[in-house]
Formats: sequence, C-alpha cells, structure tokens
Amino acid sequence: MNRWHVIFVLTLLFGGGWVWANRLPVAAQPDVRTPQPAVDHPAPDFILTTLAGDEFNLSENLGQPVVLNFWATWCGPCQRELPTLQAAAERYGARVKIIGIDQGEESQVVQDFVDQFNLTYPIPLDPATNVGEQYQVRGLPTTYFIDPDGTIRQIWMGEMNSITLAEGVAQLLR
Repeated sequence: MNRWHVIFVLTLLFGGGWVWANRLPVAAQPDVRTPQPAVDHPAPDFILTTLAGDEFNLSENLGQPVVLNFWATWCGPCQRELPTLQAAAERYGARVKIIGIDQGEESQVVQDFVDQFNLTYPIPLDPATNVGEQYQVRGLPTTYFIDPDGTIRQIWMGEMNSITLAEGVAQLLR
C-alpha cells in the first residue's frame, strides 16, 4: 500500500469521526413541529361556519382522519371530483371526515350547487379565502390528508379520482 492510500484511509477515518462527534444531539432535535401547511407538520387550526350554519373547528376533529378539500363551484376539476368525494363520505362514514371548504363564494351559490350534487358532507365557507391563504392554496382543487393526530400526511393539488382518494385515505387509516 502506498502512502496515498494510507492518507486516504486516515482522512476517511478522521473525517467520519469528526462528523460523528459534531452531530446534533438527539436532545437538541425539535420534537414538536410548528403547524404549517406541509407534509409531516401539524395542520393549522381554523374555525369556519358551515353551509348548514354550524361551526367547524379542525382541532375538534382530532382522533379521526380528515380529508380537507379546497374547492369552488366555478372550478371544473372540482366539479368532476365531487362525486368521488361524496362516495368516499358515504363509504367511510364516521371513520374518515370528508370536509369541502368552499373558497370565496356566497352561501346561496354554494347551497344551490350542493343541492344539485346531493352533497352530504360538511361544507365550511371561506368567503374571504383566509383559510385558503393560511393553507397556501394556489390552485383549486387542493386536498390535504390529515391523520388522526392532526399531522398532514399528503397534499394533492389538482383533480382526484377514486384511486387517488382511496390511496390517500388508506395511508391515513394505517
């Protein structure tokens, strides 16, 4: 073995030792992640009034998975995925909470649309799109899959089909 091999091996050993000795201690790593609209972070809490006039508070739904769908009546992809969301709400019942947050529309417009599509899951209204901004919604539809502990596990931007929705829910039910 020539001296360059020895220098290379020593550099690897001492360099690896230095990296190991200077790593962040486990006690210094953050245990709690701040709420933000990102995967593996707690979902930001909010309170909105539903189309039915009830109050919807996200934190009151801890303990069960939540599929949080941001949508609007004028959005074509939103319209196409509504039957899939309604079927999921019927299929999963109380095991998974399907929530459709309408963005920026008046209640009568939304009510007419909900009646037309026979939607039975809760529809909170976000007329000023404050919650949409809080969740950094940049396009509709956008869907957040939130586990029973309140942690976002997946974000889906765009239209979902039944397979995409079923896969997201299956991840929450594990």
